[in-house]
Amino acid sequence: MLYQIKGGRVMFAADTILDNFDFEVKNRNEKIAVVGRNGAGKTTLLKVIAGEVDLTPLDGERPSVTSTDPTIGYLRQITFDDLELTLDEEIRKVFADILRQKARIDELVGLMDKAEGGEAEALAREYTALMDDYKDRGGYYYEKEYDAMLTSFGFTLADKDKKLSEFSGGQLTKLAFIKLLLSKPDILLLDEPTNHLDMKTIEWLEGYLANYNRAVVLVCHDRMFIDRIANTVYEIAYGQVTRYSGNYSDYVRQKKERYDRQLKDHIAQQKEIKRLTELVERFKNKPSKVAMTRSKLKQIEHMELVARPADYDIKSFHAQFTPGVMTGRDVLYAKELVIGYDRPLATINLDIKRGERLGIIGDNGIGKSTLLKTLVGNIKPLSGDFRFGVNVQTGYFDQRMAQYTSDKTVIDDYHDTYPDLTETQVRSRLGAFLFTGDEVYKDVAALSGGERVRLCLARIFQTCPNVLILDEPTNHMDMIGKETLEAMLASFEGTVIFVSHDRYFVKKVATQILDMRADGVTLYPFGYEDYISKTTPDPAGSFGAGRAEPSGRPAPVRSEPVSGADPAAVTASQAERLAGKEADRKRRQKEKLEEKIESVEKEIEELKAELCKPEYASMYSKLTEIQEMIDSKEEELLGIMEEWDSYI
Repeated sequence: MLYQIKGGRVMFAADTILDNFDFEVKNRNEKIAVVGRNGAGKTTLLKVIAGEVDLTPLDGERPSVTSTDPTIGYLRQITFDDLELTLDEEIRKVFADILRQKARIDELVGLMDKAEGGEAEALAREYTALMDDYKDRGGYYYEKEYDAMLTSFGFTLADKDKKLSEFSGGQLTKLAFIKLLLSKPDILLLDEPTNHLDMKTIEWLEGYLANYNRAVVLVCHDRMFIDRIANTVYEIAYGQVTRYSGNYSDYVRQKKERYDRQLKDHIAQQKEIKRLTELVERFKNKPSKVAMTRSKLKQIEHMELVARPADYDIKSFHAQFTPGVMTGRDVLYAKELVIGYDRPLATINLDIKRGERLGIIGDNGIGKSTLLKTLVGNIKPLSGDFRFGVNVQTGYFDQRMAQYTSDKTVIDDYHDTYPDLTETQVRSRLGAFLFTGDEVYKDVAALSGGERVRLCLARIFQTCPNVLILDEPTNHMDMIGKETLEAMLASFEGTVIFVSHDRYFVKKVATQILDMRADGVTLYPFGYEDYISKTTPDPAGSFGAGRAEPSGRPAPVRSEPVSGADPAAVTASQAERLAGKEADRKRRQKEKLEEKIESVEKEIEELKAELCKPEYASMYSKLTEIQEMIDSKEEELLGIMEEWDSYI
């Protein structure tokens, strides 16, 4: 057990946020996802673990918190005190312990050569313990990990020499994240780590966290991300915290099974209570049945009542909107449309028809939001042409709308936007987006990010557009909100053009994928699952059906021509044979690497056995020599393993 809370409670003023809850990080490698509705208390739980929020005494007694004193890392805790430092100077602060350990290890080597007796044994024990911890902290590969992490988050190695003051706020947040990951705390706390990351970085982060050899507790609304990382899920609902084993899909299944089982048991028990009660009522006045009626009453009294399970909290906005007018069949046409500001970012060719839902994906900074801003007229194209079809009326959602503010209340802000509506109509429209009762009198400035998104969507849908242009609409939504918006867009009779980094959302909504990359823009005339199958390398190293051409037609699989043959004459069967030969070559290479791995591992084990020989116990120069050989072999093994990984 790494960390445990038993009987915890969190109250703010008179409001109970979390009530009599248990939470536990059971082991060093546990990956925990905390799920629940917006406002349920997920971030509060992270702050409790981080020590930023105190638990409230329960019935006069302090809640029980037990831990092995792990180091805890929380992104909110990391700040940059001196923006005049370079990126490299700031990030290298996290390696201070590793560098101190290395210096002490080198010092111990010299000391052991001169020491004798008990002192020598003590130094040897310290040396062994330090070497184990040094290796565990990544002492052999932290430089490689540092460089890989920088590039994965969109930085270049040249950025190391830049001052922190030269980076944007978003880049500084990423650097803080990198610093946190490299510090390798025993418990890593992450609150919405995928927000504002592109798909490529999200996929890299998935792999990193899945292989992170310490505990992770994360709050995240990205269902695919949780599915691929978590092995434990804690759900917060109605102030209660419930633990489930497995990932998000396992949690959904188990929750339904628990609900169904408890409801079935509750109904069966209520039927039994009713049957026994009716027996008592029927025979209570008959002297010959007194013993029987008393027995039945005691049976009822001694029952451990099965409560009816709390209904799922599926409250969400429920607007049903229909376009005011229908567009023609042709909705958007773009030919050689060059987008950008002071320089071209991308060239776009599109031919969007009514009813299609185009999902736009790609790395950050590639031009996705710029394309949407160009389509709605916020910026001018650098060259080329685009035009909308007949009767097109657009509704545009911008990422910045989650920061929208006003000094008015929700109801006044909405009414001032649509003054022709009656108060009843305004309340009805707002109610569809969960602003009910006194919530309409909240100040807009006091709304959460998710509430502001709902208010902006309510304003957009009031215009009854037939083409929705949406830039990251789900960033501040909880899972129920995302599922609701997915269903709304899937049933929308108009056309949708949207940018999203939420792969599950893209999978559910998009009927076409526009993939924007540094080497060009490609339209795939099918949904996300087919896009993944077409663009993911198969075991032979080629792509499923080749990358699609800019027109949207899948490109043919390209194979090397047979030596001396006309490339145009290479047949499909020849291409298939070549692919088979390539697969065989890679398989043989992989087998050779596996043999080499086994050989090096055997050498390491033999060296470790030699290290333990009694005759070397006080020969510190020999021990150092053997340890250096072990270190060298482990470096060699790491390199072979990295090469072997490329063949998986």
